[in-house]
Amino acid sequence: MPTTDEEKIYQIALSIIPQIGVIHARRLMSYLGTARDIFQSTRSQLLKIPRIGPVLSAAIHQSGLVSQAESIWLDCQREHTKILFYTDLEFPNRLKQIFDSPIVLYWKGNHDLNTEKILAVVGTRKATEYGKRVTSDLVKDSIGQGITFVSGLAYGIDIALHLACLKAKINTVAVLAGGFNWIYPNSHQKYVDEIIEIGGILSEYPIRQKPDARFFPLRNRIIAGMSDATLVVEAAERGGALITADYANNYNREVFAVPGNLDKLFSEGCNLLIQKHKANIYTDWNHLCAHLNWRLSGDIIHRNKNLQWNRYTAEESEVLSLIHKKGEIPLDEIAWQLQKNMGQLATILLNLEFQGILKALPGHRYVIK
Repeated sequence: MPTTDEEKIYQIALSIIPQIGVIHARRLMSYLGTARDIFQSTRSQLLKIPRIGPVLSAAIHQSGLVSQAESIWLDCQREHTKILFYTDLEFPNRLKQIFDSPIVLYWKGNHDLNTEKILAVVGTRKATEYGKRVTSDLVKDSIGQGITFVSGLAYGIDIALHLACLKAKINTVAVLAGGFNWIYPNSHQKYVDEIIEIGGILSEYPIRQKPDARFFPLRNRIIAGMSDATLVVEAAERGGALITADYANNYNREVFAVPGNLDKLFSEGCNLLIQKHKANIYTDWNHLCAHLNWRLSGDIIHRNKNLQWNRYTAEESEVLSLIHKKGEIPLDEIAWQLQKNMGQLATILLNLEFQGILKALPGHRYVIK
């Protein structure tokens, strides 16, 4: 059922509750079903939900949240900006898998955020000619392979990546550390329309939100989280590119780094990642694709021949597919991943247990027998 404008406003309101966090938001949605129902619930109803204490229940009922959300929604309507809630089909599925995913994203673009192959490319803001050439070459080598490239629209490697994609007509997504009315750096505003045309711009911040130093590291988690892998082209020993690599490692995503000269400042970060086994050495595009099994795309949906998928209903197959992929998974994560309320999900799981295909473990966890 399509999301109503009212529900979208309540979804925005949920995202701007101070210190809400995605885990609490998911739990509230799992128990109550819609964002509107969360705000319409009484404090006593909220307190019955596990781990939703008096502080958060009071924050949900603070005045002004919904009117602030309505103002943000109106801005998005005027600026033709999509509001993606984490339950929406268009929301990046890879981001849904990370523990600190945004609740809401703002999106302008003509591209699918859930394509099969997505690579983040990051690096220093003071890119050398060598770094720019490596970036340009990897984009050229990817032509015709259906890759979406993600970066942060910053100086240096980021903008080199976006410009190479524009030149080659390859999909690219720029993730911002502020609202769309405050492109940073301002000198890159002139590229935004072209990026939107072949890819898009993405942010967790409302349109009018100015960039802030605190937002840039948080922006990097989105770059890493929405991608299959992160490639660091050039980086000093400290900097945003290494923060993105750390996020990728924490999310169990692959990291690659371009090795560089030992006496060059912006090779230190990449060489350190490789030395500490936090990144694979990037030597060429074909090696990266082989490492990620991208040449085998399209044939990895359901390989377990013991599961006769045609025996089950569409909803049962959806649940089994997720558990089969994860191996072992808790109840609340199943509810979040599949966007089903607890009552509906309990019935499906119980039926699958009766059929002898599922086994319930302590702690409300499930595995396929």
